[in-house]
Amino acid sequence: MKQYFLFLILISCCTCALAQSGKKAIFVIVDGISADVIEKLNTPALDAIAKEGGYARAHVGGEKGGYSETPTISAVGYNSLLTATWVNKHNVWDNDIAAPNYNYRTIFRFFETQYPQKKTAIFSSWEDNRTKLVGESLPATGNIKLDYHFDGLELDTVNYPHDKGRDFMHRIDEAVVNNAVDHIKNEAPDLSWVYLEYTDDMGHMYGDSKQFYKAVTMMDDQIGRLWQAIQYREQNFKEDWVVYITTDHGRDAQTGKHHGG
Repeated sequence: MKQYFLFLILISCCTCALAQSGKKAIFVIVDGISADVIEKLNTPALDAIAKEGGYARAHVGGEKGGYSETPTISAVGYNSLLTATWVNKHNVWDNDIAAPNYNYRTIFRFFETQYPQKKTAIFSSWEDNRTKLVGESLPATGNIKLDYHFDGLELDTVNYPHDKGRDFMHRIDEAVVNNAVDHIKNEAPDLSWVYLEYTDDMGHMYGDSKQFYKAVTMMDDQIGRLWQAIQYREQNFKEDWVVYITTDHGRDAQTGKHHGG
């Protein structure tokens, strides 16, 4: 089976580490975008970030037929990235997140354990990212507590009534990004996770299409606003930021739908 790649952008904004006072990291997952789409569309924000650091293809499916073979499904991919393990260890097999193996710690738990005085944050449409994957306040995760979260808007059907076209999810992503931008500029947490969903919805519904491509360009605009907030912190507070931007799974090569393989 052909492997379906995801994209990974890694940038390190380190102009003079010895002269800078604070190191910060932000981890962004934009859902369900294959590398071929990123590489053919106009994405000025991602390109600007990649120019400062780098871009590479990767995959989160493990080895097909081998010990590490891992389903290319959203929550599975998130947890593979958060724990740096395959599904045979972290035990999140689908989006139900029924029984995570918390013995394999997320980056948040490692960070909170080593640097309890530093600040962590999650900005996400999906509440389960915090409550199930990171496992906030669970005994099995050492009762980890994040310093700030903005999530769960998919459960707010009053302010974000669900429509068949799923435009509500774009509005939720906008709220997530706006809140993240504000918090980065004013609070600058030491480790942050930003999760955006709308691209995945359009990919599932329309595959390779103008709707999906438009969602990717809107995502690029959102990334640009995060990037501007980071640049603001670097320029005004002598901070050293590293940014990781990735996706969780690719797409079917023929249709651009589904989850790749």
